[in-house]
Amino acid sequence: MDEKERHSRTAMLIGDSGVGRLKNSGVAVFGLGGVGGMACEALARAGVGRFLLVDADTVSESNINRQVIATYDTVGRYKTDVMEERILSVNPSAQIVKKQLFYDSSTADEISLEGYDCVLDAIDSVPSKLLLIETAYRSAIGTVSCMGAGNKLDPTRFEAADIYETSVCPLARVMRSQLRKRGVSSLRVIYSKEEPVRPREGGSVPGSAPWCAPAAGLAAAGEVIKILLREENK
Repeated sequence: MDEKERHSRTAMLIGDSGVGRLKNSGVAVFGLGGVGGMACEALARAGVGRFLLVDADTVSESNINRQVIATYDTVGRYKTDVMEERILSVNPSAQIVKKQLFYDSSTADEISLEGYDCVLDAIDSVPSKLLLIETAYRSAIGTVSCMGAGNKLDPTRFEAADIYETSVCPLARVMRSQLRKRGVSSLRVIYSKEEPVRPREGGSVPGSAPWCAPAAGLAAAGEVIKILLREENK
């Protein structure tokens, strides 16, 4: 395998030093669904060298419409296991740590962020998001957090901003209030300015389009890479 050839198109944009920086970087990814899974895929193809994968779920048939790791062949398998295989299939030298758990106050002690350069939050639960973001903030670890990607139809409305500059997104509104109370002064997020679409059928979970959740994930990966490359230039 020719690693230089594999990353040749990326190197045209960020240089060999940038590719080297990504290879020497570690990213902790929390949540491997439609957003987190696609973000992780992009980071792996970009050549990020180390991953912490955190997700308690197994692949279900309802995931197939939007999650890059979900196929009929992977239904029933742990998402962390499937994501590990995908990463290694495009980035064979990647080092991967897997945690098959739901991140909250009862499991947080099982996970160490030491040695990771960036955290990617693609968790659905608000209490878990707040805990992770505050933990990373207190540890001075760069973080990108994904706001709501459900009930959206326009992938072009996703953008990156500081949490305190967001609008429209209901989840971002809640997060702004709660993070302010916790003393978190800044957080890079991916959010959509599209007004949420009302699902045609009621249910306890939001609708999710295969052209929107992955778009948010790719935007999140781009923000993570900006943080990693910024570290190189300090």
